[in-house]
Amino acid sequence: MGRTRTGRNARRVRTAVAAAVGVLALATLTAGCRIEDAGAAGSTAPPAVATARPTASASTDDGKPGGGTPSPSATPSRTPSASPSPAPRTLMSVGDRSGRVRELQARLRQIGHFDRSPTGYYGTATVASVQSFQGKRGLSRTGRTDTVTWERLLAMTRKPTAKELDPPAPAPAVAKPDARCLTGRVLCISKNSRTLSWMIDGRVVSSMDVRFGSQYTPTREGTFSVYWKSRHHVSTLYDSPMPYAMFFSGGQAVHYSSDFAARGYSGASHGCVNVRDEGKIASLFDQVRNGDKVVIYW
Repeated sequence: MGRTRTGRNARRVRTAVAAAVGVLALATLTAGCRIEDAGAAGSTAPPAVATARPTASASTDDGKPGGGTPSPSATPSRTPSASPSPAPRTLMSVGDRSGRVRELQARLRQIGHFDRSPTGYYGTATVASVQSFQGKRGLSRTGRTDTVTWERLLAMTRKPTAKELDPPAPAPAVAKPDARCLTGRVLCISKNSRTLSWMIDGRVVSSMDVRFGSQYTPTREGTFSVYWKSRHHVSTLYDSPMPYAMFFSGGQAVHYSSDFAARGYSGASHGCVNVRDEGKIASLFDQVRNGDKVVIYW
């Protein structure tokens, strides 16, 4: 009886020990799954925790979702602003005289902004024509021909021909000459028709348009003679050029006037007889001699 009870107790003890060993083994296996890294059996390092890195689309500075300190790559770069364009450079302006001014006038005439023959002189008429062109094209109406104005004009016009640059002047309507002009070599000048006729023995050799002094500085009338010629004369009183001057009475002379060429009859002289066709007055200057007669009449 005693042995039987002892055997039962022994079996219970063995069963309890076996159960305990099984529980311990199960606990060890389960705990081992949490600390192992794949491919590194036996490592005790805890697994790395992936941290989300802010991206350009997720980084903001205004507290919206994805806020936080933006990464350098997400910070917008500032592009330096482009430097301002240089101001247009003036190529021609009032007072200039050149072949380029003549071309400017011829090109303006092609498109209806210059209503007279080119002179090569940048006077008030040219200023007004350039202002008209600039205003119609939305440019600043300075009256000066700058690089922008010139390039726009070149794009709208063609290279002028020789005839456009220097068109033949229409023959002026010559008045019936005064009786004093019918003999000898005479500069026959009519205030009524505003013409000068170069006559030899009653024959008209050439004629040209002229203008006279204002009411405050009138051109004298009467019969005179040429007493001095000065091809490149400059007025000592007004400091103005008087090319091809042929003096006939005191300081009054027949001479070329760039102002007359540019402004026409809207201006006046200080008493001289102005000629606006430079080619004609140059030719006349070479033909006239000291002592030739000058007749000025109405």
